[in-house]
Amino acid sequence: MSEPRTPPRHTDMIQFAQDGGELIVGGLPLSRLAARIGQTPFYAYDRDLLAQRIAELRNTLPAGVQLHYAMKANPMPALVSFMAARVDGLDVASGRELRVALDSGMDPQEISFAGPGKSLAELEQAIASGVLLNIESAREARLLSDISERTGWAARVAVRVNPDFELKSSGMKMGGGPKQFGVDAESVPALLAEIGQLGLQFEGFHLYAGSQNLRAESIVEAQQKSFELCLRLAESAPSAVRSFNLGGGFGIPYFPGEQRLDLAPVADNLARLQQDAASRAPGSRLVIELGRYLVGEAGIYVARVVERKLSRGHVFLVTDGGMHHHLAASGNFGQVIRKNYPVAIGNRMGSSDTENVSVVGPLCTPLDLLADKMDLPRAQEGDLVVVFQSGAYGFTASPRDFLSHPQPLEVLV
Repeated sequence: MSEPRTPPRHTDMIQFAQDGGELIVGGLPLSRLAARIGQTPFYAYDRDLLAQRIAELRNTLPAGVQLHYAMKANPMPALVSFMAARVDGLDVASGRELRVALDSGMDPQEISFAGPGKSLAELEQAIASGVLLNIESAREARLLSDISERTGWAARVAVRVNPDFELKSSGMKMGGGPKQFGVDAESVPALLAEIGQLGLQFEGFHLYAGSQNLRAESIVEAQQKSFELCLRLAESAPSAVRSFNLGGGFGIPYFPGEQRLDLAPVADNLARLQQDAASRAPGSRLVIELGRYLVGEAGIYVARVVERKLSRGHVFLVTDGGMHHHLAASGNFGQVIRKNYPVAIGNRMGSSDTENVSVVGPLCTPLDLLADKMDLPRAQEGDLVVVFQSGAYGFTASPRDFLSHPQPLEVLV
């Protein structure tokens, strides 16, 4: 009988090296990095960890499966440029993200634009740029036709499909049932006929059933169903399918007890789908679209302790950062039950002198909480609090103007 497995701790999820009691980020001790940046709070993203994650995927996934970076996870321009040199494509969700993607040097042919409610200006911007537009309604198809007729520019399009299933056990369900995303699967054949009549340049399908999933079997099932659905819909397409974007959904662990995603079954399944595509849709390619999985674990958020405050026997570490900079870590970005992100005192790593504390920010709301009743090394004013797993949905997903405190910085190191 095997011994019971000890659940993972927060420290088991930390990707960064340590030296002399300090976290090493981008090859620098954290305190030196903070001095180089010149202020706290800040986000820091480690180039080596980003490159390692991409290399891991390249080594595991079948050759020929296209790897796209979903910029909504982190659209920092320097980071996007770094990723653009290492992935096969970029996926954007706004006109502003599109401008960053084009500045990165990525070939416009390998940029796709998704999202409901695209404005007329965004549609025209996308056509002028030559990127692939994932159509989410008949309205968009008609507007694109009008723009093409007026300008003479070809509109490259794919249809984003709202499937009749969802990604099981996902943190956020993006498909199945009534959704603002995509075109309901049963309505796609009629839209495909209209796309043909309008003379738009049809290239393929896009599905995104859900996000933040740690169960390989759920991702495999969703990819299989997505692919089969696309093949059925392809029978109504005005031209041959060139790409099947099966979305992503690959999750990362945030909390103790969560197990890392096992990539092997996902890779095996993609290899099978790739073989099917070669025979059933010759000339097509499979695309997976990942955001959080590529960048989430390579980033940290750092704030400085400005005060140790004792209230009725409990210690509060008051920092110069908080929920206005990192909404997700505060538990106010979709968590049903609040849990602590992995948090450390970055200049006291490995210290055995610990205490149970809460880490809070300077905002006048009890929601401004980065760590609740957590055992951490005993910290003093001036020490650096680190929130791990912060490379995705941090800086741009937070209400940074709330209460008008100073903005954090972002650096790629």
